[in-house]
Amino acid sequence: MRIQIKAFGICKDILGGRELTVEFDGETVADLRKDLTQKFREIEKLNSLFIAVNEAYAENDLVLKESDAIALIPPVSGG
Repeated sequence: MRIQIKAFGICKDILGGRELTVEFDGETVADLRKDLTQKFREIEKLNSLFIAVNEAYAENDLVLKESDAIALIPPVSGG
């Protein structure tokens, strides 16, 4: 399936832009995380990476659909 991903923070730099369309053969958020890590090795260096689906943080076992709105949210810091 073809999915669109919006990237925030350092993820924009890693993916090369704010939005990316990828061909994805997996089914779940865990599959997507693995696929992105293989394509973009820098993602592995992040302490944590949240994946949101349809504006809600997603569990790894969530099954994705082509119409889902997906966002990569890197760790944030501040005070």
